[in-house]
Amino acid sequence: MRGRKTAASGRGSRALGLASGPTPVSSAFTTPLSSAYPSTYASEAEYDVNDEVAKIPMGALSLHAPSPKTPKPKRVKLKPFPFLLLPSELRLKVYEYHFANTGYVLDLDPDNYKRIHQKLAILRTCRTIYNEASYLFYSTHPARIFPTYPGRFFKTKKPLLARMKPGQRACLTSLELRLGPGWSKPPRGWVVNPALGLSDCININKVTVFVECDPGNDIFKGFRQADQFYEKFSMALLIAVLDEMPWVERVEFDAWSSVKKSGALMRGLMDVVTSRGLRIIWGAERGWTDAEEVEPKPVLNLHAPLLMNSGGHNIMVVA
Repeated sequence: MRGRKTAASGRGSRALGLASGPTPVSSAFTTPLSSAYPSTYASEAEYDVNDEVAKIPMGALSLHAPSPKTPKPKRVKLKPFPFLLLPSELRLKVYEYHFANTGYVLDLDPDNYKRIHQKLAILRTCRTIYNEASYLFYSTHPARIFPTYPGRFFKTKKPLLARMKPGQRACLTSLELRLGPGWSKPPRGWVVNPALGLSDCININKVTVFVECDPGNDIFKGFRQADQFYEKFSMALLIAVLDEMPWVERVEFDAWSSVKKSGALMRGLMDVVTSRGLRIIWGAERGWTDAEEVEPKPVLNLHAPLLMNSGGHNIMVVA
């Protein structure tokens, strides 16, 4: 019994005292290095990055791959605007804005495809839009009877009027006749004949005659043809145009600043118009009126060189 009590008291005294740490056991063996044992992980020399990349699915490599949880947006079908339900006045206003940058005068020109042809695509929409838009376009743009653009268009035998359809020529309300280009030798295509189609221009009420130059001016002396050739040619051309359209009411005259109303060319053209009892109006470029043309007084240039004859020799004196 004493032995048991002694053992119990020993255990109790050990529980009541502070717990001591494990007693180190001395060993005669040294701890081996980690490289001494084989590892279950691959070394840097044995590791291949391409093996890990090959395991990635192709869908994860795309930056634009849609998330499986994101729903696709639904397409909303837009309803067309009921353009034909608008009043005709508003539709005509829309056509005016559409043809705003097509130029003023219609003529054969290399830029027609950029300025006009693409705009005319609206005529292919339907018959109603074709009738409305074509009438507004051709009725608000004067057409040049004979082309003036240098090159192949100037010498063509088929002007713009001859290339138009009869319905398009019927919509025209104004024509322009340019005089001056080819004053020494007019092109062969400048001839009034049935192929030109002037008889189809039944709504023409004004013909504009624009004179670019007057060969009767002194600066053309030595270059122009004799016996007032171009003056007679221009008068005959205007007579032929007016004969094809007896319903014309007025003729507008305009010119560049070098052309004089008192010149032989202008006087002959005005005589043709007045002999038919037509009304003459004046364009804004030259600024003529019904009053007589006032010749500007010559301006004395004090800085111009003077020529002096001294002993048979001309001497120029510059101030």
